[in-house]
Amino acid sequence: MTVSDLFQIGVSGARSYQAAMGAVSNNIANTDTPGYSRRTIEVKESPSGAGTTIWYRSGIAYGGAMIGQVLRASDPYLDSAARHTGNALGSVDQRARWMNDIQTALNDGTLGVGQRMTAMFSAVERLASNPTDTTLRADVLFSFEQINTAFKQSHGDLVAIRDSIGQAATSDVAALNDALQQLATANEGLRRSQEGTSAHVSLLDSRDQALFEITKRLNVTIEFGANDVANVKYGSETLVENVSATQIFVTQDADGLLHFQAGDAGPTGTPIADPAGGSLGGLTSSAKITKERIEAVNDLAAEYVEVINDWHMQGQTADGTPGAAMLSIGADAASLQVLITDPAGVAGASAPGAINGNLLAITAIRGSGSVEDKWLSLISTHGNLVSATFAEQTAASNRDQMAQAARADVSGVNLDREAADLLRLQQAYQACARVIQVAREITDSLFAIF
Repeated sequence: MTVSDLFQIGVSGARSYQAAMGAVSNNIANTDTPGYSRRTIEVKESPSGAGTTIWYRSGIAYGGAMIGQVLRASDPYLDSAARHTGNALGSVDQRARWMNDIQTALNDGTLGVGQRMTAMFSAVERLASNPTDTTLRADVLFSFEQINTAFKQSHGDLVAIRDSIGQAATSDVAALNDALQQLATANEGLRRSQEGTSAHVSLLDSRDQALFEITKRLNVTIEFGANDVANVKYGSETLVENVSATQIFVTQDADGLLHFQAGDAGPTGTPIADPAGGSLGGLTSSAKITKERIEAVNDLAAEYVEVINDWHMQGQTADGTPGAAMLSIGADAASLQVLITDPAGVAGASAPGAINGNLLAITAIRGSGSVEDKWLSLISTHGNLVSATFAEQTAASNRDQMAQAARADVSGVNLDREAADLLRLQQAYQACARVIQVAREITDSLFAIF
């Protein structure tokens, strides 16, 4: 080994460990960057050479150290598990949000349909005890107005939820299309970049982040190809193939149901199946349940009008006039109206002539199978669904946190680990600098001799 070899060893080592410390610095700077995976620099022995021509004497040249490649910390299994749990959490998060909003819209409080109906029956009972009291008659009419208001409020809130789900789906599809295009762009870069380079590693981060955003919204199938390119399919439809991305479009029917197609929003687009997972799956499921709840409210409102009118028309007013229809409804609960405005028009008497006979007969429309009972059943059914969804959300959140933590243990940046690596690399760099210093001292000594 010659003195020049010492210089080569020291300089190459210093350069290599300087690059390695740069990677650590980059890790620390990107601790909170979404999708960033920890990098390390491979430092390996530089190949030695030997002179074999007739003009040179045979010998060995020591090359020292060299930078091999940029290594990216990742685990395909953990990445896949994190995408899977993220997909499940994306679905249940949407369902939990909208199911809770629907529960608020149905309103089981003092201003809700159920308690307003109970208040109406109480008002009729009070009038039955004093059937000639004009104020109590006005209270009965007002109680019907309050029921109508409660129905209208629930219906209006549910319609607003239906429209908001459509807007959320449109926004989510736009984000999905952005992620699909990001993946296609990353694929294009991966096909051109050399494996082990800094550019290739950065493109892998971009690819995996795009895949996470896609799977968070849609239950897709991922296939990895040459040069680490990722292709994505949904059912039989290819969404990303190499550098080509297909857009997704969503439409909402008048009743709130969501429909999806690929390629184009018009008649030339390809209809695709309703998503079963991801946030779009949660929105699709929520849209269906919202439609069912709106229909249930409208059906109960129509039944409420029919039952009350039947009851009221069986009675008579104080002057013997047959009772008229009390309520009316159009296409939905939003059109409910009280038709009688004069307290004297309340048909409290029965046909045989009892002045409060029809008021007392109202108890026949209460109990099992009544509108009041069906409303309580609707509230209870949806309440159970909300509880089950929240329990599912908690479980999905826990699984996702564990999957993300396991992935972060491998791919994430740990500042304590980076600090230890930085200290180790600094010592290695100082050792290389010392080799250079020793080589210089030897050279100086040799020059001093001659």
